[in-house]
Amino acid sequence: MIRSLLTSLSLAAMSACCLAGTAAQAMTVQPVIVDLSTAGGRMSAVVTVENSFATALPVELKAVEADFKDGGLIASTRDADDLLIFPPQALIQPGRTQSFRVQWVGEPEIATSKHFFLTVAQLPVKLPEGQSAVQILYNFQVIVSVGAPGAKPEVRVAGTEQTKGEDGKVRLTLNLENQSNTYGYLSEGTLKISEKDASGKEVMRQTLTGAEILQQMGYGLVGPGQKRRLQTPIELPVEGGTVEAIFSPRSR
Repeated sequence: MIRSLLTSLSLAAMSACCLAGTAAQAMTVQPVIVDLSTAGGRMSAVVTVENSFATALPVELKAVEADFKDGGLIASTRDADDLLIFPPQALIQPGRTQSFRVQWVGEPEIATSKHFFLTVAQLPVKLPEGQSAVQILYNFQVIVSVGAPGAKPEVRVAGTEQTKGEDGKVRLTLNLENQSNTYGYLSEGTLKISEKDASGKEVMRQTLTGAEILQQMGYGLVGPGQKRRLQTPIELPVEGGTVEAIFSPRSR
């Protein structure tokens, strides 16, 4: 009898700590974020899966549409008919890397950006008859976003909060919003943060680059017409002070 244990990685964890790819044991998927257009050279992109196991690695790629809920992206049960994935399955030999093409095949004009979860799933291996084993299978989720043609994101910081953790430290929480019909990333710009105490004295001033935002907070995806509450690891020196955060986007 064959027993299988399926292990999935959290997308929130991936986007917070990974820049190019995600690895589990000896399976690496990259990138974890894919940006497509409805026309032109960015209609398709390549996702690679590397196998550093000592045995062949069977994988399957499937995509579903994703929806925003409370500012976060959640998977639906609707198949992603507007995405073409080739090849959909592959057997990757030890030490080899397989490329998979993801292409937009939907209409060239869309009213708002579209979003998908692309799952890279390790498939179970058929064992010889009568042999018993525990198979640990890994699933990786890649976010695929398709921008609305001609649109630009309008990500901004609508407000700030101060969140006190169990360790007693006060950290910054950002209330983000995007009034555009296409998505944007907080990591595609700079973030200026300052705090004043009750007397009006400035006690903190910090500017984060896009790379620093990516490293500390993840990509910071904000969907079209969405609001998102983003907790950050940034510690504030004074509890109850006046905090200002200004986001300046860069051209995509």
